[in-house]
Amino acid sequence: MINSHKFLRLRVCNNHSLVSQSPSASIFLRSLRSASSSGEQQDLVVIGSGPGGYVAAIKAAQLGLKTTCVEKGKTLGGTCLNVGCIPSKSLLNNSHYYHMAHSGDLAKRGINMGGEVTLDLPKMMQQKSDAVTALTSGIDYLFKANGVTRTNGFGYIKSANEVQVTAEDGSVSTIPTKNILIATGSEVTPFPGIEIDEKKIISSTGALSLDEVPKEMILIGAGVIGLELGSVWTRLGSKVTALEFLGHVGGMGIDMEISKTFQRLLTKQGMKFKMNTKVTSAAIGSNGKVSVSAEDKKGKSETIECDTLLVCVGRRPYTEKLGLENIGVGLDNKGRVNVNSAFQTSVPNVYAIGDVITGPMLAHKAEDEGIVCVESIASGTKPHINYDAVPSVIYTHPEVAWVGKNEEDLKNLKIEYSVGKFPFSANSRAKCNDDTDGLVKVLGDKKTDRLLGCYIVGPGAGELINEVALAIEYGASCEDVARVCHAHPTMSEAVREAHLAAFCGKAINMA
Repeated sequence: MINSHKFLRLRVCNNHSLVSQSPSASIFLRSLRSASSSGEQQDLVVIGSGPGGYVAAIKAAQLGLKTTCVEKGKTLGGTCLNVGCIPSKSLLNNSHYYHMAHSGDLAKRGINMGGEVTLDLPKMMQQKSDAVTALTSGIDYLFKANGVTRTNGFGYIKSANEVQVTAEDGSVSTIPTKNILIATGSEVTPFPGIEIDEKKIISSTGALSLDEVPKEMILIGAGVIGLELGSVWTRLGSKVTALEFLGHVGGMGIDMEISKTFQRLLTKQGMKFKMNTKVTSAAIGSNGKVSVSAEDKKGKSETIECDTLLVCVGRRPYTEKLGLENIGVGLDNKGRVNVNSAFQTSVPNVYAIGDVITGPMLAHKAEDEGIVCVESIASGTKPHINYDAVPSVIYTHPEVAWVGKNEEDLKNLKIEYSVGKFPFSANSRAKCNDDTDGLVKVLGDKKTDRLLGCYIVGPGAGELINEVALAIEYGASCEDVARVCHAHPTMSEAVREAHLAAFCGKAINMA
């Protein structure tokens, strides 16, 4: 009799090419990946070395494809590693430590600093830069180790089988290739009429490199980027006010109940919010202050001054000047590349993944798309990603994370659902850590008990959500998660209790 669990593991490994290669297989694959020159035909040219691009390039090389990755920047890793996910998480983490020490939270825990707590902002920025350098140079090492050829310059699709590369010095080379993968990511969405100088009026890039703490900062937008960076500068001493066009924080996709809880917690930390507010203009005055004009949904206008204005209204696909028109690849009304379920454009050997196609602009989403896309190119298999199992995280403190459907989605789909909730105030580990803000909220199908979604606001939410993502990927029920033994005392017990409440209507550790 076949061991079904063992069979399942083997099937998954085969689908995702995770099976360890034998020494002889590794030698064979290396022989297929000889170093390429600009005139040597490649099996795949990847344009862009962000999370989607560099992961796709490495995976393609591991599968035996002769692969070149073209990157216009001086370092690999794209926005995420250089001016996005990685540097922001460094500042979020270290600013939280500073806040704990400066606010007296450590003293409350019996940890006395023995003097005034001061901020060394240049050193904090240096630690951020060190992390970025280590990770970007790490990709360089992985390229060499896996036989990926790195080509620096701006990639331009000359034809369906040629990528032209213009180097920084103006020299031009052409790479012939069987397949092309567009992984150029996204860029900051500009705000009409407001010019960013990265000094007084800044984008997310500038917000990661300020040389002093602004006394007052205004955010245009209370989505993920705005809340994370606003949280950093609030902790470091800035008075931060977010002006948000929508009526809730956290951007699209967040559960409304969780959004309200989240906003309340951030307000308690010192951030201010003006919701349903439209920014109409901004200018730097003679006093050096930035004047921001805005109006509410009733049309009432006001002008607010600040030292620094952070424009964070989202990101847009980076698809201009790529030569897409040369091969007839079309874009949708948001500038995204049109692809089918196999990530193919209208030209079958030209593919696109990540931020340039539809879906959430998430690094891990781009990575998974890159892997299954090149597996499809190498083997001819049909790729598949369950986007309901792709988690989202806001890395404030407390963190907010979610996966699957929210209540608003289920109501629109007319799906009857059950709700299970469990607060961290009733979790023993959260009590021990004196970190009890937030809750876990689980949504299950009322008829079948199938797990449909989970939203967490609380400590370590970004780590906890991955258990639920795995459960959704494998079609688990709320009861399945509730019956799995969880270590005690851990935050993950709150996840279990919420699933128990969704399954049978009652948690154990809450009256």
